[in-house]
Amino acid sequence: VIDSFSTDKTVEIAKKFSKVKIIQNKFEDFTKQRNLALDAAKNDWVLFLDGDERITPALKQEIIDELNKPGQKDAYYFYRKFFFAQKPIHFSGTQGDKNFRLFRKSKARYMAEKKVHETLEVNGTIGILKNKLLHYSVSDYESYRKKMIHYGVLKGKELAAKGKKYSVLVQYLKTAFKFFKAYIMRLGVLDGKEGYQLSYLQSLSVYKTYESLKKEQN
Repeated sequence: VIDSFSTDKTVEIAKKFSKVKIIQNKFEDFTKQRNLALDAAKNDWVLFLDGDERITPALKQEIIDELNKPGQKDAYYFYRKFFFAQKPIHFSGTQGDKNFRLFRKSKARYMAEKKVHETLEVNGTIGILKNKLLHYSVSDYESYRKKMIHYGVLKGKELAAKGKKYSVLVQYLKTAFKFFKAYIMRLGVLDGKEGYQLSYLQSLSVYKTYESLKKEQN
């Protein structure tokens, strides 16, 4: 467990499990935290889960079967099933959502320049598992709003580091397009009230990205 000096009961709960190792490290960005975890892992095969992700019994069995058969890949994508306050979300840009969660650490590393929505660079073969990982990303509206703002701030710093220049026109156009894409093009309207809220918060994150970029350049 990689803990960034959390103030909830994360460490207290983790200490109850004798086989769980706890590493506390001040948070700078997601990529650094993930690479720290990779460096601390003793085995080559790594199953990487965020605190809001859950493995189903079917996915667990698929992982076991995959690792026990010949011709293993070096990294595997997991499709994710998104939940908003315990309600499953089918659209709103979440369809087709997948991430690397199982891989050989000798064949992969998180790219240092990505501060948010971290990207795993794999030097090897890639597979995709069929069963979905459950992703309880949204416990309630307000906590997700704070998360998306935080993501936006980190993304703005990432763009600034790459030399991206702030433009108010780009800020408003990309914010509007993000909402249109999630709510209309990616069918968020079919997810009801939650689809509208998710689409709005995705666009808010884009707006905050450019606010952060502007601040970095002042």
